[in-house]
Amino acid sequence: MGFNLRGAILANVANSTENDVKATIDDAMQSGEEKMLPGLGVLFEVYWKQADEQSRQQVISSIAQGLQR
Repeated sequence: MGFNLRGAILANVANSTENDVKATIDDAMQSGEEKMLPGLGVLFEVYWKQADEQSRQQVISSIAQGLQR
């Protein structure tokens, strides 16, 4: 039997407010723990699925710029 990590993460953050989501992201970034990376990935996936093409392009550009530093 496999563990559905994506499903567990989504269940854990279901019904989160904007403040809850911000706190989750801030906590993950401040802790620097690698175990938080899958959660951030799932949050990014949620964003990506609902974003329009212009928003996606802005994120892609921001990430690419950040990687150049």
